Amino acid sequence: MLFAAIFGVFAASAQDLIVKIDSTKIEAKVLEITPENVRYKRFSNPEGPTYVLPIPEIHYIRYANGDMEYYTRDVIPATPLVPAVKTSEASQPGASAQQMPLGPNDLKEYEIGELYDRNGVKGIVCQLSEDKRHGLVLSLDEIYLHWSEFRKPDLRVVGADNRIDGVDNMEKVARYIEEQGLSWDDFPAFKWCREKGEGWYLPAIDELLTIGHNYNGGSRMHNNRQARNRFNGALKDAGGERMDRMVYYFSSTEMDEKNAYTSHMSIEPPYVVEIPKYNKFLVRAVHRF
Repeated sequence: MLFAAIFGVFAASAQDLIVKIDSTKIEAKVLEITPENVRYKRFSNPEGPTYVLPIPEIHYIRYANGDMEYYTRDVIPATPLVPAVKTSEASQPGASAQQMPLGPNDLKEYEIGELYDRNGVKGIVCQLSEDKRHGLVLSLDEIYLHWSEFRKPDLRVVGADNRIDGVDNMEKVARYIEEQGLSWDDFPAFKWCREKGEGWYLPAIDELLTIGHNYNGGSRMHNNRQARNRFNGALKDAGGERMDRMVYYFSSTEMDEKNAYTSHMSIEPPYVVEIPKYNKFLVRAVHRF
């Protein structure tokens, strides 16, 4: 169990987000954090009752300024993670994946930083379900790319606003391309992920934040060089590239017509920064298993 670094009253006029370990999300104004409970008001009713939530029920809190506070080491994904994910033909090349029967390897428990190499999917485990049998793998390679190619006076909102599910953002980009008569070349980061094959996608910002959390050993409250070295060592041993802690990675979540959300792998906040989509920053793809 990881406790908050600071206890006391938080005065905030903007929206905080409490994510429970069962993936329930609560839009809130956090008032007080103690070792036992979090006291908050619902953001939609700031003059209403004060609610109390036990610390063991909380996965993390994302504050209005983008800072993250984690309370559990286990990650329960906000969307179901299954052995085979069915995606639309519009969002990925080729035919849709079919649900596959469970086999002996589907009972294997994985660890963060472990190499995953099954069914043509190869990468480093970067996120896990509670039973440690499903999760996300991170691509072995990375690349500097634009999020999109649109500049003034042609800035535009695509609609990729999902903070927790990058697959949904990929599908929204695919629909936008079709509706506007564009091509994947207009969205280089998405194209690079898509061309890795069926099921690969650009992670949403909350997925990227969780990757950074797990990369640092489950917490950014202290420096865990050993955990990072294990993760980077697994990447190197598999012929991949080490994660860069000093450069921001693009997420698939856009903020507005100009900016998309990015995050880094270091322990120093802020963990979320909005960056123009037409700038080049690092990109890593993920795949569910």
